[in-house]
Amino acid sequence: MTGSTRGPNDPRRRERILDAALDVIAEHGAIKVTFRRIAEAADVPLGSLTYYFDDMQHLLTDAFTRLAETVSTRYGALLDAARTRQEAEEAVVEIICGKVWGTDRNLLLSYELYAFATRNPEVRAVMRSWMRASRDSLAGHFDPLTARALDALVEGFSIHNSVDPRPTDREEVAAVVRAVVDRHH
Repeated sequence: MTGSTRGPNDPRRRERILDAALDVIAEHGAIKVTFRRIAEAADVPLGSLTYYFDDMQHLLTDAFTRLAETVSTRYGALLDAARTRQEAEEAVVEIICGKVWGTDRNLLLSYELYAFATRNPEVRAVMRSWMRASRDSLAGHFDPLTARALDALVEGFSIHNSVDPRPTDREEVAAVVRAVVDRHH
């Protein structure tokens, strides 16, 4: 640990630990995460984890918050760029069909987040914050009920398409988005 990026004053060490925690969660599941596995994945001394994080709950909450902020930023940027309702509908289709999640790993991590949140109130708060941010991004273009329906559609299609042998294609997704928007207007 003599390099400038990994020394005791490494300003990115905490972020590296959180990224490593997400890698370990993706590989083993949140239930099997240990400080030792994360320290090895982050290439930091085990003591670094306890320096930054009081316990595993704190570390996982911060790691899942990092995931939620990353995906939420992409999600929000697409909707913020939309200038018309049609562009907003196209943004929703892109969120569902494009790479807003970034990687299949992030989608897998979102499953872990949902499962972990059901039993952990601190992480449930992260999930609720993410949902609120998504709905707020949609609310810039749609009424509250439509925003809620579209947010659920994004989540549902993303989950279904990740496991379906014949994922719903972009044209079909666009037709469903249009139907939801038309239904509420």
